Amino acid sequence: MNARPEKRPWLRYGLLGLFAVPWIGIPLWMLLVNSFKTQGDASVLSLGLPSHWNLVGNYRTVIDQGSYFTGLGNSLLIAIPTILAVLLLGSMAAWSYARSRSRSLRVAYYCTTLSIVLPPAIIPTVYVLTQLGLNGSRLGYMLTIAGTRLGVVVFLATGFIRTLPVDFEEAAALDGAGKWQIYRRMILPLLAPVLVTASVMLIISVWNDFFFALFLLPNTNESTLPLTLYQFASTSTHGVAWNLVFAHVVLSSLPLLIAYVFLQRRVLSGLTEGGVTG
Repeated sequence: MNARPEKRPWLRYGLLGLFAVPWIGIPLWMLLVNSFKTQGDASVLSLGLPSHWNLVGNYRTVIDQGSYFTGLGNSLLIAIPTILAVLLLGSMAAWSYARSRSRSLRVAYYCTTLSIVLPPAIIPTVYVLTQLGLNGSRLGYMLTIAGTRLGVVVFLATGFIRTLPVDFEEAAALDGAGKWQIYRRMILPLLAPVLVTASVMLIISVWNDFFFALFLLPNTNESTLPLTLYQFASTSTHGVAWNLVFAHVVLSSLPLLIAYVFLQRRVLSGLTEGGVTG
């Protein structure tokens, strides 16, 4: 029996629009419009249009003096391999957790997913990295970020794999396929929508990370975009230049916006499929 069509779809969209305006529209407008103002006008933090436009000057100052391209290059250098490693290792671990009946692996699964809710422990992290000789290095920071974000991929992928029948994997194993072949040719393609969803979450989380970067990347030549924004905003001796800060935030958010535009069509389906924990 077919479901009845919704009589008033405009009401739902209208309510969603009213909800989005104060929580999304107004902050976004404030961010953009104040990045176009002079320092004096932006210090008021109003929603009005600039009395004197300084769009080109603000963004040029951020690029020239705010180490924007240095931060962008470091963020890309850190985010891309870290996210790929987390997706690969997380999906492989999820397959093992979903198919195993071992109690020890079940305990390991719960310990892994606990990283989603546990607060970051910076002092033990610094101690471990110091003992390994990786404190203050880009590699140490990447390992830390990968370890703290692995639980998201494991949680989503494990729930999805548990809903898949195991018959095809057993048939492939009987035909002589190894574990790696089954994972690469069967599991990984089926996990594509879930991994797309996880990748969006990881991009936002890794790109915007400031807490670990502040402690683990003391070298300014290795600063990510959040760190360059912090350093740029804190160097002024005459108060915060909000027009430049907002311009830096806009430029720092552009890669996230581009990534979301390309991936957003598959996010909802991936969340629906990966949210089944079985």
